[in-house]
Amino acid sequence: MSSITPRDYAATPSRKVAFLGLGVMGYPMAGHLAKAGHQVTVYNRSAAKRQAWVAEFGGAEAATPRAAAQGADIVFCCVGNDDDLRSVVLGADGALAGMQAGAIFVDHTTASAEVARELYAAAQAQGQHFIDAPVSGGQAGAQNGALTVMCGGDQSVFDTVAPVTQCFSRAFTLMGASGAGQLTKMVNQICIAGVVQGLSEAIAFGEKAGLDVNKVLDVVSKGAAQSWQMENRGKTMVEGKFDFGFAVDWMRKDLGLVLDEAKRNGARLPLTALVDQFYADVQAMDGGRNDTSSLIRRLR
Repeated sequence: MSSITPRDYAATPSRKVAFLGLGVMGYPMAGHLAKAGHQVTVYNRSAAKRQAWVAEFGGAEAATPRAAAQGADIVFCCVGNDDDLRSVVLGADGALAGMQAGAIFVDHTTASAEVARELYAAAQAQGQHFIDAPVSGGQAGAQNGALTVMCGGDQSVFDTVAPVTQCFSRAFTLMGASGAGQLTKMVNQICIAGVVQGLSEAIAFGEKAGLDVNKVLDVVSKGAAQSWQMENRGKTMVEGKFDFGFAVDWMRKDLGLVLDEAKRNGARLPLTALVDQFYADVQAMDGGRNDTSSLIRRLR
Protein backbone atom coordinates (compact mmCIF):
# COMPACT_ATOMS: atom_id res chain seq x y z
CA MET A 1 0.00 0.00 0.00
CA SER A 2 1.43 3.38 -1.01
CA SER A 3 2.36 5.85 1.72
CA ILE A 4 1.06 8.72 -0.42
CA THR A 5 -2.21 9.48 -2.17
CA PRO A 6 -1.69 9.73 -5.94
CA ARG A 7 -2.37 13.16 -7.42
CA ASP A 8 -1.80 15.08 -10.63
CA TYR A 9 1.54 16.87 -10.74
CA ALA A 10 2.19 20.07 -12.64
CA ALA A 11 4.79 19.65 -15.35
CA THR A 12 8.10 21.04 -14.06
CA PRO A 13 11.69 20.38 -15.15
CA SER A 14 13.27 17.48 -13.30
CA ARG A 15 15.68 18.65 -10.60
CA LYS A 16 18.30 16.80 -8.62
CA VAL A 17 17.17 17.09 -5.00
CA ALA A 18 17.91 15.63 -1.59
CA PHE A 19 15.54 15.09 1.32
CA LEU A 20 16.83 14.87 4.89
CA GLY A 21 14.50 13.34 7.49
CA LEU A 22 11.96 10.65 6.66
CA GLY A 23 9.49 10.98 9.52
CA VAL A 24 5.72 11.07 9.23
CA MET A 25 5.97 14.29 7.20
CA GLY A 26 9.25 13.92 5.33
CA TYR A 27 8.66 10.38 4.06
CA PRO A 28 5.55 11.26 1.99
CA MET A 29 6.88 14.70 0.99
CA ALA A 30 9.97 13.06 -0.49
CA GLY A 31 7.69 10.50 -2.10
CA HIS A 32 5.75 13.19 -3.93
CA LEU A 33 9.01 14.71 -5.19
CA ALA A 34 9.99 11.34 -6.64
CA LYS A 35 6.55 10.73 -8.18
CA ALA A 36 6.68 14.19 -9.76
CA GLY A 37 9.79 13.14 -11.66
CA HIS A 38 12.60 14.65 -9.60
CA GLN A 39 15.83 12.78 -8.91
CA VAL A 40 15.73 12.25 -5.15
CA THR A 41 18.45 11.14 -2.73
CA VAL A 42 17.27 10.62 0.84
CA TYR A 43 18.98 10.66 4.22
CA ASN A 44 17.58 9.47 7.54
CA ARG A 45 19.38 8.50 10.73
CA SER A 46 17.68 5.11 10.52
CA ALA A 47 19.11 3.20 7.58
CA ALA A 48 16.04 0.94 7.55
CA LYS A 49 13.75 3.92 6.96
CA ARG A 50 15.73 5.26 4.02
CA GLN A 51 16.03 1.78 2.54
CA ALA A 52 12.26 1.34 2.81
CA TRP A 53 11.74 4.68 1.07
CA VAL A 54 14.04 3.73 -1.82
CA ALA A 55 12.26 0.38 -2.13
CA GLU A 56 8.94 2.21 -2.50
CA PHE A 57 9.91 5.23 -4.59
CA GLY A 58 13.27 4.51 -6.21
CA GLY A 59 15.97 7.15 -6.13
CA ALA A 60 19.01 6.77 -3.93
CA GLU A 61 19.98 6.84 -0.26
CA ALA A 62 22.99 8.37 1.47
CA ALA A 63 24.67 7.62 4.77
CA THR A 64 25.22 11.29 5.73
CA PRO A 65 23.54 14.62 5.02
CA ARG A 66 26.70 15.76 3.26
CA ALA A 67 26.63 12.80 0.89
CA ALA A 68 22.90 13.29 0.18
CA ALA A 69 23.44 16.97 -0.63
CA GLN A 70 26.33 16.51 -3.05
CA GLY A 71 25.32 17.64 -6.53
CA ALA A 72 21.77 18.56 -5.48
CA ASP A 73 20.14 21.71 -6.78
CA ILE A 74 17.80 21.82 -3.77
CA VAL A 75 18.13 20.12 -0.38
CA PHE A 76 14.85 19.68 1.51
CA CYS A 77 14.76 18.89 5.22
CA CYS A 78 12.16 18.00 7.84
CA VAL A 79 13.54 16.96 11.24
CA GLY A 80 12.52 17.38 14.86
CA ASN A 81 13.89 20.56 16.44
CA ASP A 82 16.65 23.18 16.41
CA ASP A 83 19.36 20.78 17.57
CA ASP A 84 18.35 18.12 15.03
CA LEU A 85 18.40 20.78 12.32
CA ARG A 86 21.87 22.02 13.20
CA SER A 87 23.13 18.43 13.26
CA VAL A 88 22.11 17.80 9.63
CA VAL A 89 23.11 21.23 8.29
CA LEU A 90 26.40 22.10 9.99
CA GLY A 91 29.67 20.30 10.59
CA ALA A 92 31.89 18.07 8.49
CA ASP A 93 29.05 15.68 7.64
CA GLY A 94 26.37 18.37 7.38
CA ALA A 95 24.51 19.31 4.24
CA LEU A 96 26.23 22.67 3.75
CA ALA A 97 29.58 20.87 3.52
CA GLY A 98 28.26 18.87 0.56
CA MET A 99 26.23 21.53 -1.24
CA GLN A 100 27.58 23.27 -4.31
CA ALA A 101 27.69 27.04 -4.68
CA GLY A 102 24.25 28.39 -5.52
CA ALA A 103 22.40 25.36 -4.15
CA ILE A 104 19.34 25.95 -1.98
CA PHE A 105 18.49 24.46 1.42
CA VAL A 106 14.74 24.42 2.17
CA ASP A 107 13.91 23.64 5.79
CA HIS A 108 10.42 22.32 6.56
CA THR A 109 11.19 21.71 10.25
CA THR A 110 9.12 23.66 12.75
CA ALA A 111 11.99 25.38 14.53
CA SER A 112 12.89 28.74 16.01
CA ALA A 113 13.19 31.90 13.96
CA GLU A 114 16.60 32.30 15.60
CA VAL A 115 18.02 29.08 14.12
CA ALA A 116 16.53 29.95 10.74
CA ARG A 117 18.47 33.22 10.69
CA GLU A 118 21.61 31.47 11.93
CA LEU A 119 21.52 28.89 9.14
CA TYR A 120 20.58 31.49 6.54
CA ALA A 121 23.77 33.36 7.46
CA ALA A 122 25.85 30.16 7.41
CA ALA A 123 24.60 29.30 3.93
CA GLN A 124 25.16 32.83 2.64
CA ALA A 125 28.75 32.74 3.88
CA GLN A 126 29.39 29.77 1.59
CA GLY A 127 27.59 31.13 -1.47
CA GLN A 128 24.52 28.96 -0.84
CA HIS A 129 20.92 29.80 0.02
CA PHE A 130 18.53 28.97 2.87
CA ILE A 131 14.73 29.18 3.08
CA ASP A 132 12.81 28.47 6.28
CA ALA A 133 9.59 26.80 5.19
CA PRO A 134 7.58 25.18 8.01
CA VAL A 135 4.40 23.39 6.99
CA SER A 136 0.82 23.04 8.18
CA GLY A 137 -1.62 20.30 7.27
CA GLY A 138 -0.37 17.38 9.32
CA GLN A 139 0.34 13.85 8.23
CA ALA A 140 -2.75 13.75 6.01
CA GLY A 141 -1.65 16.92 4.23
CA ALA A 142 1.78 15.41 3.57
CA GLN A 143 0.32 12.15 2.28
CA ASN A 144 -2.17 13.96 0.04
CA GLY A 145 0.36 16.51 -1.25
CA ALA A 146 -1.74 19.35 0.12
CA LEU A 147 0.44 21.13 2.68
CA THR A 148 0.41 24.84 3.41
CA VAL A 149 3.98 26.14 3.46
CA MET A 150 5.01 29.50 4.95
CA CYS A 151 8.46 30.74 3.96
CA GLY A 152 11.14 33.18 5.00
CA GLY A 153 14.06 34.18 2.80
CA ASP A 154 14.99 35.90 -0.44
CA GLN A 155 12.44 36.41 -3.22
CA SER A 156 14.65 35.14 -6.06
CA VAL A 157 15.48 31.94 -4.15
CA PHE A 158 11.82 31.42 -3.26
CA ASP A 159 10.87 31.81 -6.92
CA THR A 160 13.33 29.07 -7.89
CA VAL A 161 12.01 26.64 -5.27
CA ALA A 162 8.27 27.27 -5.56
CA PRO A 163 7.56 25.25 -8.76
CA VAL A 164 9.33 22.19 -7.33
CA THR A 165 7.22 22.23 -4.16
CA GLN A 166 3.89 22.16 -6.00
CA CYS A 167 3.97 18.36 -5.83
CA PHE A 168 3.43 18.34 -2.05
CA SER A 169 1.81 21.72 -1.32
CA ARG A 170 -1.38 23.55 -2.08
CA ALA A 171 -0.01 26.91 -0.92
CA PHE A 172 3.64 28.00 -0.86
CA THR A 173 3.95 31.60 0.27
CA LEU A 174 6.87 33.93 1.02
CA MET A 175 6.08 35.74 4.27
CA GLY A 176 9.17 37.94 4.50
CA ALA A 177 12.85 37.82 5.31
CA SER A 178 14.65 34.88 6.94
CA GLY A 179 12.73 33.69 10.01
CA ALA A 180 9.35 34.97 8.82
CA GLY A 181 8.22 31.47 7.87
CA GLN A 182 8.89 30.19 11.38
CA LEU A 183 7.15 33.19 12.95
CA THR A 184 4.10 32.59 10.75
CA LYS A 185 4.03 28.94 11.83
CA MET A 186 3.99 30.16 15.44
CA VAL A 187 0.87 32.21 14.64
CA ASN A 188 -0.65 29.04 13.19
CA GLN A 189 0.06 27.04 16.35
CA ILE A 190 -1.34 29.78 18.61
CA CYS A 191 -4.59 29.63 16.64
CA ILE A 192 -4.77 25.84 16.78
CA ALA A 193 -4.15 25.70 20.53
CA GLY A 194 -7.02 28.06 21.30
CA VAL A 195 -9.45 26.44 18.86
CA VAL A 196 -8.81 22.89 20.09
CA GLN A 197 -9.27 23.92 23.72
CA GLY A 198 -12.53 25.69 22.89
CA LEU A 199 -13.78 22.69 20.91
CA SER A 200 -12.83 20.35 23.76
CA GLU A 201 -14.78 22.43 26.27
CA ALA A 202 -17.78 22.66 23.93
CA ILE A 203 -17.94 18.89 23.40
CA ALA A 204 -17.46 18.17 27.11
CA PHE A 205 -20.22 20.68 27.94
CA GLY A 206 -22.58 19.10 25.41
CA GLU A 207 -21.92 15.65 26.85
CA LYS A 208 -22.59 16.84 30.42
CA ALA A 209 -25.79 18.49 29.21
CA GLY A 210 -27.04 15.21 27.76
CA LEU A 211 -27.11 16.39 24.15
CA ASP A 212 -26.51 14.29 21.06
CA VAL A 213 -23.09 15.86 20.52
CA ASN A 214 -22.63 14.56 16.98
CA LYS A 215 -25.91 16.19 16.04
CA VAL A 216 -24.82 19.36 17.80
CA LEU A 217 -21.60 19.41 15.78
CA ASP A 218 -23.55 18.96 12.55
CA VAL A 219 -25.61 22.04 13.41
CA VAL A 220 -23.00 24.42 14.79
CA SER A 221 -20.47 23.57 12.08
CA LYS A 222 -22.83 25.28 9.63
CA GLY A 223 -22.59 28.56 11.53
CA ALA A 224 -19.99 30.94 12.95
CA ALA A 225 -18.42 28.23 15.16
CA GLN A 226 -17.21 26.26 12.15
CA SER A 227 -13.51 25.44 12.00
CA TRP A 228 -11.15 22.92 10.40
CA GLN A 229 -10.73 21.30 13.80
CA MET A 230 -14.48 20.92 14.25
CA GLU A 231 -14.96 19.50 10.76
CA ASN A 232 -12.06 17.05 10.97
CA ARG A 233 -11.68 16.23 14.66
CA GLY A 234 -14.99 16.99 16.40
CA LYS A 235 -16.66 13.60 15.94
CA THR A 236 -13.46 11.65 16.50
CA MET A 237 -13.05 13.51 19.79
CA VAL A 238 -16.54 12.35 20.75
CA GLU A 239 -15.48 8.79 19.90
CA GLY A 240 -12.23 9.07 21.86
CA LYS A 241 -10.01 8.51 18.81
CA PHE A 242 -6.70 10.36 19.00
CA ASP A 243 -4.40 8.73 16.45
CA PHE A 244 -4.25 11.30 13.66
CA GLY A 245 -0.54 12.04 13.44
CA PHE A 246 0.39 15.37 15.05
CA ALA A 247 1.33 14.37 18.59
CA VAL A 248 0.93 16.28 21.84
CA ASP A 249 4.70 16.00 22.38
CA TRP A 250 5.29 17.87 19.12
CA MET A 251 2.68 20.50 19.94
CA ARG A 252 4.36 21.19 23.26
CA LYS A 253 7.67 21.61 21.44
CA ASP A 254 6.02 24.09 19.07
CA LEU A 255 4.30 26.01 21.85
CA GLY A 256 7.62 26.20 23.68
CA LEU A 257 9.04 27.96 20.62
CA VAL A 258 6.04 30.29 20.60
CA LEU A 259 6.37 31.20 24.28
CA ASP A 260 10.13 31.73 23.99
CA GLU A 261 9.61 34.07 21.05
CA ALA A 262 6.88 35.92 22.96
CA LYS A 263 9.36 36.61 25.75
CA ARG A 264 11.67 38.17 23.20
CA ASN A 265 9.10 40.28 21.37
CA GLY A 266 6.87 41.20 24.32
CA ALA A 267 3.67 39.54 23.04
CA ARG A 268 1.15 38.58 25.73
CA LEU A 269 -0.15 35.03 25.24
CA PRO A 270 -2.13 34.05 28.35
CA LEU A 271 -4.39 31.54 26.58
CA THR A 272 -1.50 29.89 24.74
CA ALA A 273 0.47 29.52 27.98
CA LEU A 274 -2.57 27.98 29.68
CA VAL A 275 -3.25 25.50 26.87
CA ASP A 276 0.43 24.53 26.90
CA GLN A 277 -0.02 23.48 30.52
CA PHE A 278 -3.21 21.59 29.61
CA TYR A 279 -1.14 19.65 27.08
CA ALA A 280 1.32 18.92 29.88
CA ASP A 281 -1.62 17.36 31.76
CA VAL A 282 -2.31 15.12 28.75
CA GLN A 283 1.35 14.08 28.70
CA ALA A 284 1.05 13.18 32.39
CA MET A 285 -1.90 10.96 31.42
CA ASP A 286 0.49 9.03 29.14
CA GLY A 287 -0.94 10.87 26.14
CA GLY A 288 2.21 12.36 24.65
CA ARG A 289 1.77 10.38 21.43
CA ASN A 290 -1.96 11.17 21.14
CA ASP A 291 -2.80 13.82 18.56
CA THR A 292 -3.58 17.36 19.67
CA SER A 293 -7.36 16.83 19.81
CA SER A 294 -6.78 14.67 22.91
CA LEU A 295 -7.04 17.85 25.02
CA ILE A 296 -10.60 16.70 25.71
CA ARG A 297 -9.27 13.77 27.75
CA ARG A 298 -8.56 16.00 30.72
CA LEU A 299 -12.20 17.25 30.74
CA ARG A 300 -13.83 13.82 31.00
